[in-house]
Amino acid sequence: MSEVLDPKLEVRENYRHTLRIPTRLSDIDVYQHVNNVQYYAYFDTLVNDYMIRFGGLDMARDPVIGLLVESGCRFHKSLNYPETIDACLRTVKLGNSSARHEIALFRDGDRHPAATGHFVHVFVERGVQRPVPIPPKIRACLEKILV
Repeated sequence: MSEVLDPKLEVRENYRHTLRIPTRLSDIDVYQHVNNVQYYAYFDTLVNDYMIRFGGLDMARDPVIGLLVESGCRFHKSLNYPETIDACLRTVKLGNSSARHEIALFRDGDRHPAATGHFVHVFVERGVQRPVPIPPKIRACLEKILV
């Protein structure tokens, strides 16, 4: 079982990378707040944007890809439209072929997160889908945000 992040202890300063993401009108559900499925889309955008920009990930052509094998999200406060959120990232475990990322979504100006979550990626050979070592450039970028 994975460790649960305590939102009272989580603050922006605990994370090593931030990506600002604007909410969209289409993110809102019938209750007039961001739908829970959108939080996972923000997580996915954050993690993949980081690996593309800083690790050189080419999702369409790289022979090694990261498959999401575990994810989780805890909701603490509602997000709304229109607002821009700070999606914050850190790596907390870096194995030979896997990485665990922790994520927090902050409303503008808030010190404590609206949501916390995690992603676990296992890097595999495309097509064969057997675990392989994390590519060096991606490993290097994840090491920069390792806590």
